[in-house]
Amino acid sequence: MPTAPPARADAPHPPAALPQGTVVRVVDGDTVDVEVAGVVERVRLIGIDTPETVRPNTPIECFGKQASAFTGQLLGGQAVAIEADPSQDSRDKYGRLLAYLWLADGRMANMEIVAGGYAYEYTYDQPYKYQAQFRQAQREAQAAQRGLWAPGACGG
Repeated sequence: MPTAPPARADAPHPPAALPQGTVVRVVDGDTVDVEVAGVVERVRLIGIDTPETVRPNTPIECFGKQASAFTGQLLGGQAVAIEADPSQDSRDKYGRLLAYLWLADGRMANMEIVAGGYAYEYTYDQPYKYQAQFRQAQREAQAAQRGLWAPGACGG
């Protein structure tokens, strides 16, 4: 399976002293379960939207399986640092924790998924902390025709 492009010089870096957890389940491309201090939290990744694979009464969307597989490869079983964003609600309407997830090597999972062409940049209500970087990563994925932006990936 293809991986995200090499890290960019202007890529965000994780803040110090974030809560730590372990990804115990990948629900779909933008939602994972993370165990934190013995409690499993469902986490919705801020700033991205992947094609649907598990929404009730909704067919699997084009590139949804690939996006979920990429997220599984990236995050499955991984130790992560969890960053909230004060510009966003702490939870969405489904009760999921809204967060950025940082891998041990300093990469942000949310950014990797967008940069690899597995998600769209997504602003729910108001600008979020890394919005400019995510939008740039999406533009670069589109220009490089990565993932769902590849010719013919979704019948386009």
